[in-house]
Amino acid sequence: MYQKSLKVAAIHDLSGVGRCSLSVILPILSVQGIQVCPVPTAILSAHTGGFGEVVMRDLTDYITPALEHYKRLDYKFDCIYSGFLASKDQVDHCKSFFEHYSDSLKVVDPVMADHGKPYKTCTPELRQGMGRLVEIADIITPNVTEAAMLLGENPYQPELTSRQMKSFLVRLSELGPEIVVITGVYSDGCYLNIGFEREHSKFWKVPYNMINASYPGTGDAFASVLTGSILRGDSLPIAMNRATAFLELAIKTTYSYSTDTRDGIMLESCLHYLIGNPTLCDYEQL
Repeated sequence: MYQKSLKVAAIHDLSGVGRCSLSVILPILSVQGIQVCPVPTAILSAHTGGFGEVVMRDLTDYITPALEHYKRLDYKFDCIYSGFLASKDQVDHCKSFFEHYSDSLKVVDPVMADHGKPYKTCTPELRQGMGRLVEIADIITPNVTEAAMLLGENPYQPELTSRQMKSFLVRLSELGPEIVVITGVYSDGCYLNIGFEREHSKFWKVPYNMINASYPGTGDAFASVLTGSILRGDSLPIAMNRATAFLELAIKTTYSYSTDTRDGIMLESCLHYLIGNPTLCDYEQL
């Protein structure tokens, strides 16, 4: 019997060296049985985290013509999923995708910052534009630095109380999205990924063990597992649990081999985990 394949338009960059963005998103969603249709925002020789002066081609002039082609084909997507945008001009192009596919699940990973500081590519104009995308998203997946920036708070948030976590989640949801997931939160001696779903007014947290190493692309991997899980019908806490567990497995596996952190997580050794893995229920209510 023919089974309909879920289709995701992934509006992200493509880095040749270093596992991040589309090179991570494509295999993670594919192994979950979801067809990925890349809409590259830029092509880079390597990601910008430690490989020196990278070669980059801005593809702003590609995004809207690609959308126009899909319109002529009357091509359907089950989800529009955006991430790194190379310039403020790409915000409106990305917004056009969301508006045309208004019935599709709209996921925004607002890639702007980490570790308390904005990326070099994140201009004030791009930050404002990312806020406009958040307003029309169904799901957003910022890290704690990006969450603070979206709320106009100090990007450096070394620790949050339970009350602050709930405040961040609710205030972000009030901007527009039905579901908010914040990664990389530290609270009361624990590292957490936290989430909120407005429809049920429920707060969730999934704790994880922190490894003393930083790898590019982990945010892309988390958001992709989460998106795939929700598209397949999982609840928010189950999807958060699956994404957290996968990241912890991949990071611990990579750390054990002492590889160059610039190369990202050893994705190829861990993708099998996403095939037929059991439902995980290690989540807690926040």
